[in-house]
Amino acid sequence: MKKLATILTILIGLLGVSGQTTSNPQPSAILQKLANANGFQKWDEVTEIKFTFNVDRDTTHFERTWVWKPKTNDITAITEESKLEYNWSDMDSTAYKTNAGFINDKYWLLAPFQLVWDASNITHEHQTAVEAPISRKPMQKLTIFYGDEGGYTPGDAYDFYFEDDLIIREWVFRKGNQPAPSMITTWEDYKETNGLTIATMHRMPESDFKLYFTGIEVKTD
Repeated sequence: MKKLATILTILIGLLGVSGQTTSNPQPSAILQKLANANGFQKWDEVTEIKFTFNVDRDTTHFERTWVWKPKTNDITAITEESKLEYNWSDMDSTAYKTNAGFINDKYWLLAPFQLVWDASNITHEHQTAVEAPISRKPMQKLTIFYGDEGGYTPGDAYDFYFEDDLIIREWVFRKGNQPAPSMITTWEDYKETNGLTIATMHRMPESDFKLYFTGIEVKTD
């Protein structure tokens, strides 16, 4: 259990910014293209998305389920021990703490969309030919940098690796924009659900760690 707690502490670093989904009116072309490759054009039709976030390592398992209504920002958090309903517009201290987990899990689920949602809060660099850290294949690389203020974990950086289909295959999280990776995982087992293309599996190289999604349901207008 101690090992899993350590991993979850690392994961809580993967929080991006405030979690709001207000788009920058004109995100750069590469940010928009990556989002669109995963079905971002359908997002305005989504009325509800449900998913279970899972982490396995060694013999330990952790999971929590979320129901999010993005048009109203009503959120339901479900674990074995409890169920909590809240709205982003009115969060008490309990909801705020729970929401940190939601932002983390939503970021893993919809990171390509976050590139558009967070466009006004990030800067980025795009390279067209680099070596991916896990597969060692030549890929494109997009690095995004969050600002030093605001959100849950300001100042962090992410490196996204993808091929010409613009589908993310690997990524690196670097806390505080440090040179050394804080976490590296794959992006695998993509599934399409009601127009959204989502990576349902993430693995660490040379580790039995896996982070994955089950029970994904997407409702649209």
